[in-house]
Formats: sequence, structure tokens, C-alpha cells
Amino acid sequence: METRMKIRLFAALTATFLAASAHAELLFKDDTGHEVRLREPARRIIALAPHIAESLYAAGAGSRMVGTVDYSDYPPAAKQLPRVGGYSRIDLEAIVALKPDLVIAWESGNNMVQADKLRALGLTVYISQPNRMEDVASQLERYGQLAGTSAVADVEARRFRERLAALQAANASKPKVRTFYQIWKAPLMTVGGPQIISDAIRLCGGDNVFGHLKQMAPRISVEAVIEANPEAIVATGMGDAKPEWLHDWDKWKSLTAVKRDNLFHINPDIMQRHTPRILDGATKLCAHLDVARSRRPK
Repeated sequence: METRMKIRLFAALTATFLAASAHAELLFKDDTGHEVRLREPARRIIALAPHIAESLYAAGAGSRMVGTVDYSDYPPAAKQLPRVGGYSRIDLEAIVALKPDLVIAWESGNNMVQADKLRALGLTVYISQPNRMEDVASQLERYGQLAGTSAVADVEARRFRERLAALQAANASKPKVRTFYQIWKAPLMTVGGPQIISDAIRLCGGDNVFGHLKQMAPRISVEAVIEANPEAIVATGMGDAKPEWLHDWDKWKSLTAVKRDNLFHINPDIMQRHTPRILDGATKLCAHLDVARSRRPK
């Protein structure tokens, strides 16, 4: 009799523990240190940047998304999601109407005042800010935890780290290439030290000539570029086609990059989005810097 009572007591305690665990909150800290609580893995997610939407799909959480912003076009399924404005100016009413249980924002790209307003409206907001290549893998893992899709996300994160390690090993001992990465022409913009593209440049054995700047996307002058005298200029534009303004640099014959015809282009979709595809962009970047090395005087 005593043994039977102990078994029943153990069963009751186990049931109580399991019930409590099923209703336990999920607690996370986002990239700003803000605590984010979920009663259960998110089932209605809004992504406030194209790269967030893309990474959520990669993490197996595409079916849990109910909204995103303009220019979310990859994978193709993202084009079918309702829009809630642009990443720099979101539509608060549209977001509330979609009844999300989680909104994921981008610290350096979204308006943080609006993110605070979403919290004030009672919505759960997670802020993401991947500044290093490794952060893409960590981001995949975290999105898997937030959405309950870790089985997919962890595999993708591991694949990313394996490819990243291979690129690091292949480029670790190569001579440095002084590199100017141009985001846009008017205003003339580049990437500063904290930006993930600076990390990609380092990965490829490059030296960002504006890496000392603390801003993510600082505006600079033509004179500053001439003074820095990069060995390679890498530019993006609006897509896969080389921007016409890349060859505006041809007039500055004193630039080493111009003398050696080291003017390169990379599609911004694979270089400026913090997603697994950034490794495709980094692979192209490394190849461009190899070309620049091959054109050095013998």
C-alpha cells in the first residue's frame, strides 16, 4: 500500500511539473539587452527588414510569418506576405491589425522610436543587430528558438559556420588589400568599422580604408577616397547589373584602384543583407580581392 501511494504521489508531482513547464514563459535577451518574453514559441511573426524575413525562412519559420516590409523579395514566398510599410517607416496600424505575437526589428535600420511605440501598444518586440559574419549563424539559432523551429535553424547555422570557416582558412594568410566599399553615389556612402561588410572585408584579407569610422554607413567625400588611395573599389547598386557610376572613378587617374582596373561590383542582395547568402557575397568579394592581388607589379 505504501509503495502504491508513493507511485501515485510521484505521478502527481510529475504531472504538475509537466503542466507548469508547458506554461512556462520563454525568456530571451535581444541584441540590445532588452528582455523578451513569450508564453510559447511565436506563431504570428512580423519581420521589419528584408534580411530578417529571409533569415526567418532559412530558420524554418516562414510559415509563422504574417507580415513584412517593402523589398522583402527572398525567398519568393516572402513576396506574398502582407506589407507593413518600409523598414525606415513602418505602419503601426497595419502591424497591430495583423495581431502578431512577435515583431522582429533591425536596430540600425528601423526607427527605434516606432519600435518603442509597438511595445507601448502591448506587442512583443525583439531587436536584432548582426554586425559580424558569425552573428548570422547565431541569429538563425535565435530565430529557431523564438519560433520553435530549432531543428531546422540549428542545421542551417551549422552549415553557415562550416562555410565561413572554410573561407577564413582559404584567406587567412593572403596579403592585405586596401579596399573602399561604396554603397551609393549621391550621397557618397561607405561602410564603417562596426558594419558586417567590414567583417567580410577582413575575412577576405582586405583592409577597409574607412574601417576607422564608427558609423554603420558614413557619408564621405571624393577627396577622402583619393587621400585613402584604395587598391580596390567594390561598389553595389540596385541589383545584379554593375552601376554606371562605378566608372566615375576613372577620371581619378592617381587612384591605385583605377590604375590597375580594380573596380568591382557585387549584387547588394548577397552582400548587404545579413542572411546566409552573405557568404555568396563574401565569396565574390574574396575573388575580387584575389584579382587585385594578381595585378600588383611583379
